[in-house]
Amino acid sequence: MSRPRRDPDLVRAYVRTGGRSRPSRALDLVSLVVAVADPPPGASPDARRILQIARRGVLTPAELAAYLDLPPSVVKILVVDLLDSGHLTHPAPVEALPGQALLEEVLHGLRALSA
Repeated sequence: MSRPRRDPDLVRAYVRTGGRSRPSRALDLVSLVVAVADPPPGASPDARRILQIARRGVLTPAELAAYLDLPPSVVKILVVDLLDSGHLTHPAPVEALPGQALLEEVLHGLRALSA
């Protein structure tokens, strides 16, 4: 009779998060994050993988969870840890959007070009 096989990559969620079940601060699964630093010495394999993927561009924790095939709750905790340590950051939002008057001028100019 054969013994049940265990997946060698199977690591329980509480081991990945250091026993924590909640992040230290609120973070939406659709918040944007981007890597700004190399992994710290002694970083967990999951933290290294998150930073490696986040170097490709701006991603959400939900996307990171999909890429890593990890539960979103685990990724949120790991992402908050990396945000707190300064290895991930939120990209700066666009502050100065053009006013309606400028957009109308551009629209009139485009219409004039097509006529």
